[in-house]
Amino acid sequence: MEDLASGPPTVIVVDYGMGNLRSAQKGLERAGVQAIVSSDPADISSADGVVLPGVGAFRDCMGNLTQARMVEPVREAIMEGKPFLGICLGMQLLMSVSEEFGIHQGLDIIPGRVVRFPHDAKLKVPHMGWNRVHIGRPNPLFAGIPDGSFFYFVHSYYVLPDSEESMAGWTDYGVRFCSAFARDNLFATQFHPEKSAPWGLRVLENFGIIVRGRKED
Repeated sequence: MEDLASGPPTVIVVDYGMGNLRSAQKGLERAGVQAIVSSDPADISSADGVVLPGVGAFRDCMGNLTQARMVEPVREAIMEGKPFLGICLGMQLLMSVSEEFGIHQGLDIIPGRVVRFPHDAKLKVPHMGWNRVHIGRPNPLFAGIPDGSFFYFVHSYYVLPDSEESMAGWTDYGVRFCSAFARDNLFATQFHPEKSAPWGLRVLENFGIIVRGRKED
């Protein structure tokens, strides 16, 4: 692949064999971001930004990341200050552990757990469809997006961080759960911005602005 360190800002959509890769790529492209789907760990190091999508089981996704030798490059990209966006399961993978089908280690970037929605006859699990995201504090990922805007969700588990310090958004579905992270260069959403119509596109546009801003610094 060509040298990603030169030319316009480039975002790598991490391909580890699981995830809504093409829809994430297309969503970024619609938002004016040069997005490349790649399974090459070296591309993560040379990219200007990284997107970690994901669908499926937490254990399988972590296993695939490990087998593809992506775990350390992803961690290093975050620690080096590279703009990073986790989507859906990509957000959950940032946690210390998941309780999905046993106890499984995550990337341990955000201390906390991934837990299942409580059993409630009134609520359908998975949580699927449109729901409001309440913006906890101003942050660049939600710039220009009204508090309480609707986004599209599909998940049975949610993140339970040890601290609310990084929580940028929350949503009600039987419980009040964290639906977005924002901390320095690290961003993540439990919802799917690429499936969330205009406000989801605005999230991706904002991430592109963050990536471009860092490259220009």
